Amino acid sequence: MLTVTAAIVCVFTLLADTSFAQCVMCRASIGSNSSFIRNFNIGVLVLLVPPVSIFCTIFIIAIRYRRQ
Repeated sequence: MLTVTAAIVCVFTLLADTSFAQCVMCRASIGSNSSFIRNFNIGVLVLLVPPVSIFCTIFIIAIRYRRQ
C-alpha cells in the first residue's frame, strides 16, 4: 500500500509544471528554446541519479548492518 502511494505521489510530482522549473538565471540564459530547456531538465535529472543512488546504497547497507 505504501509503495503504491509513493508511486502515485512521484507521478503527480513529475507531471507538475513547477517540478521542471529552473532558477531565474538558468531560465534567462536558456531563453525560450523549448527543446534546449527539455534537454537541460533531462541533464539535471541525469546528474541527480549518481548521488541519490550512492545515498540509497549507503542507507541500505547501514540498515542491514544495524539489524545484525
